[in-house]
Amino acid sequence: MKALVLCGGSGTRLRPLSHSMPKQLIPVANQPVLVRVMGNLLELGITDVGVIVGDRRAEIEEVLGDGSSLGVRVTYLRQDAPLGLAHCVRLARDFLGDEDFVLYLGDTVLTDGITDLAAEFHATRPAAQLVVQKVADPRAFGVAETTEDGRVTGLVEKPQHPRTDLAVVGVYFLTSAIHRAVDAIRPSARGELEITDAIQWLVDQGLEVRASVYSGFWRDTGKVEEVLDCNRELLNSLTPEVVGEVDADSVLTGPVVVEPGARVVRSTITGPAIVGAGTLVTDSSIGPYTSIGAGCLLDTAGISDSIMLAGSSVCQVREVRGSVIGRGASVLTGMAQHRLVVGDHTRVEFAA
Repeated sequence: MKALVLCGGSGTRLRPLSHSMPKQLIPVANQPVLVRVMGNLLELGITDVGVIVGDRRAEIEEVLGDGSSLGVRVTYLRQDAPLGLAHCVRLARDFLGDEDFVLYLGDTVLTDGITDLAAEFHATRPAAQLVVQKVADPRAFGVAETTEDGRVTGLVEKPQHPRTDLAVVGVYFLTSAIHRAVDAIRPSARGELEITDAIQWLVDQGLEVRASVYSGFWRDTGKVEEVLDCNRELLNSLTPEVVGEVDADSVLTGPVVVEPGARVVRSTITGPAIVGAGTLVTDSSIGPYTSIGAGCLLDTAGISDSIMLAGSSVCQVREVRGSVIGRGASVLTGMAQHRLVVGDHTRVEFAA
C-alpha cells in the first residue's frame, strides 16, 4: 500500500501564520502536523509516500527531505493550481499505479492513529473506505449517508438538512477503482474535481463504499482555535523529561519537557508544557498547555495555553493566553492579559 498526502492548500483561515509557512508545518506539541501524519503512515508499514505540493514545495521539502529521516521515501508531485482532491489523485496516477493507497490531508490530526481503520480496510477491501466521525453540527462538513451496517449510499457536501451526523474526516482508503471514477467525473461548479463526486460515482456504479467511524480525537488544523485544540490534546499525553538546565530557584509541576540546551532560571512551569531546545526562560511563569519552540526567549513574562514558534520572544508581558506567536516574533512590555495571533518576524509592543 502507498500513501498520497495533500499539502497544496493555501491555508487562508490561518493567516497571518500561513503567509510565511505552509499550514501543514504549523507545530503542535513542538512537532509539525505533517511530520505527525508521516508517523501515522509509518505505523501502517507504508514507506512509499507521494506528497502533493504547490508553491510551498521548498519549505515542505526542507522539513521532509527525501523522507529518510522519518523512515519513508517521499516523491513530490506538483499541483500548479488548487483544482480539487480528485485532481490530486489524477496527478499521482503514475506514482500510485494499481496499488491500494491512503489519501491523507496533510493538515489533519488523528491522535489515535489509523491502524485499526487500515486493518478494517484490508479485511473487507471495499472499492473505497471513508473515515467519518459523529459531529454535533454536520452542516459544515461533507456528510456520509450510510446503511446500518456502514455501507455508504450517498455523499453530500455541507448539507443544510443533513440526514446523518457522520462528517467525512480527511483520510480515505482507496483501491485502483478510484482512477476510473476520477476519469469519469467533471469539474464541479467551483471548477474542481471533487473527491466526493468520484466516490459518489463508485456508489452509483454499484461498487462497495464503506464508512468507518473514528472515535478518537480529530481536527484539521485550518484555524487557530483548532491548532490550539490539537496542542492541548497532544500535550495531555506528554511524558515528562528534563534534559536541559533547571536551576534550584525554579519549580516544575506536572508533566514538563525541557529539551536539550534549554535553560529555566527563577521560573515556574506547570505542565503539561514543553520548553524547546536552546530556549531561555528567566523570571517567568509558563502555564499548562503551552509549547515553546526552539531558541525562544521568555523574560519576566507569563504565558499559558499557547504556542510559541521557533525564535520568538515574550518579554515583560504578564499574561499571554490562548495565543500563537510566529517564528522570530517579539511581544514586549505590558501588564495586562492578552490573546495574540502574531505572524513570523513581527514585533508587538504594549504600553505599560
